[in-house]
Amino acid sequence: MKAVIQRVSEASVKIEGIIKGQINSGLLVLLGIEEADTAEDIEWLSGKICRLRIFGDENEVMNLSVQDIKGDVLLISQFTLHASTKKGNRPSYIKAARPEVAISLYEAFIRQLEKELDKPVQTGEFGADMKVSLVNDGPVTIIIDSKHPL
Repeated sequence: MKAVIQRVSEASVKIEGIIKGQINSGLLVLLGIEEADTAEDIEWLSGKICRLRIFGDENEVMNLSVQDIKGDVLLISQFTLHASTKKGNRPSYIKAARPEVAISLYEAFIRQLEKELDKPVQTGEFGADMKVSLVNDGPVTIIIDSKHPL
């Protein structure tokens, strides 16, 4: 699983002009799922996202997590995170999980995040044409790959 995590002061997702999910202070997470992902990837990555210390404390030092600030999470599925651009100019998405695999992993990821945060997670809609808006706070953007953690 790959995630692009952005610290935001606000974010929303629209589908056909209607707001599907919206948050204030918290994290916008773009999640890419590949065929090889498992429950272990879900548990590890969701834990990492919930405990990632990228919010400022009283001294404006990034010492607090989204859990610490009781922030919200907007989770958006994004298969294009697994684009391979090695050959040619048209990306290949061969590593991205097919919907019959990805949907159940995406839904399990939502449940795991909600469990760890002890609150609902806002989402887009798997496979939909979504319009995502955000105000990146900082800006702070972190990329995490459960298969290749750095």
